[in-house]
Amino acid sequence: MPSVPITRSHVELLPDPRRLITKPYLPADPVSAEGRTRIEQMIQRILALPSNESEDTLEQLRKTFGQRHLDLDEVFIRGFSAVAHAVPDAAGLSGDLQRLIGAYFAHEYSLESAALTNPSIVEAPDQTGVADGSLRVIVSFRAIGEGHVSSIEFRTGVLGPEGEIEFATAGVPVIGNRRSPEFDKELFGAKLEELGAGDGLVAQTLGRLGDKFTMAHLDASLAELGRTEASHEVQHVLQVMHWLASSNYELTFPPHSEVSQRVLYPSGPTESQGMEDARWVRFVEADGSVLYYATYTAFDGFSILPQLIETVDFETFRIATLNGPAARNKGIAIFPRRVAGAYAALARCDGESNYLMLSENVRFWHDAERIQLPARPWELMQIGNGGAPIETEAGWLVITHAVGPMRQYSLGAILLDIDDPRLVIGHLREPLLVPDESERDGYVPNVVYSCGSLIHGDRLVIAYGASDTSTTFATAPVDALLAALT
Repeated sequence: MPSVPITRSHVELLPDPRRLITKPYLPADPVSAEGRTRIEQMIQRILALPSNESEDTLEQLRKTFGQRHLDLDEVFIRGFSAVAHAVPDAAGLSGDLQRLIGAYFAHEYSLESAALTNPSIVEAPDQTGVADGSLRVIVSFRAIGEGHVSSIEFRTGVLGPEGEIEFATAGVPVIGNRRSPEFDKELFGAKLEELGAGDGLVAQTLGRLGDKFTMAHLDASLAELGRTEASHEVQHVLQVMHWLASSNYELTFPPHSEVSQRVLYPSGPTESQGMEDARWVRFVEADGSVLYYATYTAFDGFSILPQLIETVDFETFRIATLNGPAARNKGIAIFPRRVAGAYAALARCDGESNYLMLSENVRFWHDAERIQLPARPWELMQIGNGGAPIETEAGWLVITHAVGPMRQYSLGAILLDIDDPRLVIGHLREPLLVPDESERDGYVPNVVYSCGSLIHGDRLVIAYGASDTSTTFATAPVDALLAALT
């Protein structure tokens, strides 16, 4: 079988602990002997400070943290808003005193303190000003911070004619504005049934709602149910319905912000402990319209759930649960167009093999067919996809990840029939990429892992993480790879 020459890039992106966001800091709140909570006690101490000490403390905070955040005053106000209910005469306090209180109930969080890894690469929606032969790209990463909580970050870069990549400087991270979307009652009810909550109480609650409803409408209907019924069963229904609604949301970022500033930080209950391994795809509809999908693994500390991101501009993102019995486990990757009129996706339903899923609705996946079992020595433990399939004249090119002895991860490749992707028509006998000596050591040793690649010119460009620590890139001639597969 022909060998496939691989060229590793000199570009390596390392985690940067200075990539910071702010989060509320609300300490555990036991009631003191005086009958006050800890938050109330803290507020009383702050209010008791002499005015000159309050002013000096706030001034020093601005000097210390002002260059690390785009709008420090807004950070302080968010902190104040989180505890305003416990502040006596909150509205009557001066703006600076509100900000000082807010500063005590906020803290910095380092997005990348542990790792910046498992990347996916797609063509950017805006190619304005890019030189001939080059391509502007967006690379997403799994950024792992304190407590091993993962978020999704981005960088923009330009691929040159030879596959070389240069990244723009990343700006100060920004967290988007979260809002609840409009829900479709039929789809919402179907997901509840899948969760085992589709009983009469659910029908009663949904019956008060229109075909389209908002979180406010749902809360009002749930409140009505709570007033008329009081049982453990009712409380369970209330929790499940609110949990599901809270797991679907939209994030909008300021138009003046750069893509590399925007951070998708866990905002829903299903992902409270992490948003992992986003697999992006530039999806083209039959009419030529373009949108971007990403599937990722939501982790709440106990269980995982595949979820979907949709965007057209990387400014507004819609996050939704994936539904159906086939939408389980990690590693779902959507094809870049419909196949025979249906959405298509690769999955690893059993945790060790590659499956094909077809559906009329990108959010619902009911059936899956196994198309590839582990077969080579370097992949006998498990296999999965390394991102969205790539369309070529020879078929659908799929970069795969594989786990072999000593739990070493490598990258391989398969080729699927262009009209019937259930058929595997090519399979590399040897790995395409294995960890070299510079990539073996890290948070998880002996790993190369990718969540997405693309073809630029005559080269395949692979974005990959090294040992769950850093990110780098490699290229391979497409002709040589296809020749090895066919």
